Amino acid sequence: MTAQHVTTGRPSAAARPARWAADAVATMREGARLRLDYSAQSLWRVDRVIEDIRREGAPYAAVESVLRGLGAYAGEVVVRHTGGEWWASGGEYWVRTPDGRLWDPLDEARRCFFDDGSLRLLCRDATGGPRGSA
Repeated sequence: MTAQHVTTGRPSAAARPARWAADAVATMREGARLRLDYSAQSLWRVDRVIEDIRREGAPYAAVESVLRGLGAYAGEVVVRHTGGEWWASGGEYWVRTPDGRLWDPLDEARRCFFDDGSLRLLCRDATGGPRGSA
């Protein structure tokens, strides 16, 4: 079995999460007047947004797509800062960093909602700590 390498564009696995991330950026800009710039530092604000949603008592089903978008945004931050790439299988999406580790920012966003996660810390760990500026 030989692997095919795409030399132009992004891997097909990136299409959906990249779109979800872009939608989250637009939604946060228009709805919350919050600018997200794909920096590691912006994930502090994303964690706070999720915390605010949780505190408001929103049912998970009502915010599931927002959380997916914010998780995809965090994944895009990791991809852009590490040179990683999105991987997909069976409708699930992960980020693979160049060191071979797999990260699940979509699940981490869900965990944030249930007060057991942090997209900022996921990015810090994925980017190698302080140099990732998370």
